[in-house]
Amino acid sequence: MATQQLPHGDSAGTFLGHPKGLFMLFFAEMWERFSYYGMRALLIFYLTKHWLFSDSEAGIIYGAYTALVYITPVVGGYLADKYLGQRKAVLFGAVLLTAGHFFMAFEGQAAVGHNNNPMINVFWLALALIIVGSGFLKANISVIVGQLYPRTDVRRDGAYTIFYMGINLGAALGSLLCGYIGETYGWNYGFGLAGVGMLAGLAVFVIGKGLLLGRGEPPAPLAKGREFSLYGVGLVLVAVCWFLVQNQALVGGLLGVFGGILVLYVVGVAVTKLEPEDRDRIFAALFLIITSIIFWALFEQAGSSLNLFTDRHVDRGGVPASVFQSINAIYIILLAPIFATAWTFLGRKGLEPSAPFKFGLGVVQVGLGFLVLVWGAASVGIDVPTPVIFIFLIYLLHTTGELCLSPVGLSAMNRLAPAHMASLIMGTWFFASATGNFAAGLIASATGAEGVGEEAGKQVVLDVYSTVGWFAIGVGLAVLVVSPLIKKMMHLDTLRDDDARLVGEAEGPGEPQGAGVHPAVENRP
Repeated sequence: MATQQLPHGDSAGTFLGHPKGLFMLFFAEMWERFSYYGMRALLIFYLTKHWLFSDSEAGIIYGAYTALVYITPVVGGYLADKYLGQRKAVLFGAVLLTAGHFFMAFEGQAAVGHNNNPMINVFWLALALIIVGSGFLKANISVIVGQLYPRTDVRRDGAYTIFYMGINLGAALGSLLCGYIGETYGWNYGFGLAGVGMLAGLAVFVIGKGLLLGRGEPPAPLAKGREFSLYGVGLVLVAVCWFLVQNQALVGGLLGVFGGILVLYVVGVAVTKLEPEDRDRIFAALFLIITSIIFWALFEQAGSSLNLFTDRHVDRGGVPASVFQSINAIYIILLAPIFATAWTFLGRKGLEPSAPFKFGLGVVQVGLGFLVLVWGAASVGIDVPTPVIFIFLIYLLHTTGELCLSPVGLSAMNRLAPAHMASLIMGTWFFASATGNFAAGLIASATGAEGVGEEAGKQVVLDVYSTVGWFAIGVGLAVLVVSPLIKKMMHLDTLRDDDARLVGEAEGPGEPQGAGVHPAVENRP
């Protein structure tokens, strides 16, 4: 059967030099992130102040929850690639997310703790729905972004950065509004507003379907019975996550066992089945994936231990601590265009740093952020509230580090993976991200110091931050040193477009339409 080339660029209709579908996805994801980050800004406080978990318990729960958010996209991405198509998977995920956010608004009697409140089971169900909903949505909405561009299109990094700005616009608004309303007027109002935001995201995606130009459809006609059975798999996964989020140690075990198997399988495939250049690219991708674990383990203190530190030990001037969760997203909105322009300008001059070098810069900056906060707290004395300027500074360094690593790194994953290994490589990336988020929970748990005074508790947090900060700087410098070797392994000079990415049909029976374009641009939970 003759294949028809899908339109790209100007032939598909553009806005600001990019396909119009990019901007529809921008707004749909913006509202989804509004709901997600609105809930996230409140979660650690909800655990410690409403359900009365200790800091250590809350840190572990938070880490297990965010880790599961990164495990489920492996299932969501696989089912979309093989059967559902990305569009239907996103719709299903959006429905689950909407239900989960609204269930968060049912809190039961206040201040009786998790041991005596039966509504805790509704809370676990809400988390499970959000976890699985994110798995279907996160793994697939940004896949469609990738399908709008050829593999070697110079606009790719810029497109991912634009999409990243939509994500962070939603994150900023969600943290500001849901955080303020939740802490000021009640948890149920903050979480309820997050649910409204998710409904808005679903509506934008449904209304803007035509702008996708056929991207994200099932690889083959799908019978209704088969389709609903796949949704049933998703509901079973909700039940599994409901159990796991209550048994956090099992999450760590799953990450260790399945993550190890996944990495070994990827290495085995690369060694035995790939040509030398593709094999080297897979090894380069694995290096970046492993490096990202350290970055996310530190970066994700924002929603847990750093959120609690801001609440208890910072001179906030009466502003609710959850509102400060918006700082990172606001910085990204302001800085992302600068970074996108800088990468493009340097690329045209042949001076753009390589992806591995950018990763090293990202890890160094996340470590520096913690050291700046430790220095700022020490400079005024342990018995004095830390000036709020140092919260702005740690988020600034973490944001510039994120812009060096996350959108660029995920674009690199998509470029380095052969079409038939794209979902496998992205699954490995998600498992690494899950590992980083679970490690973040362990670090946050280590900052908990129940039964001691306020000053002693503050010192425990600062000691942990000093240790992880110096460790990150050491790792980042090592990555910078070896980055030329990793860049050489990427073989960018011989990278070519894959014909399967430019046509509307799969190359073969085992490769669905759009296979290989699987970047989840927003890598945070």
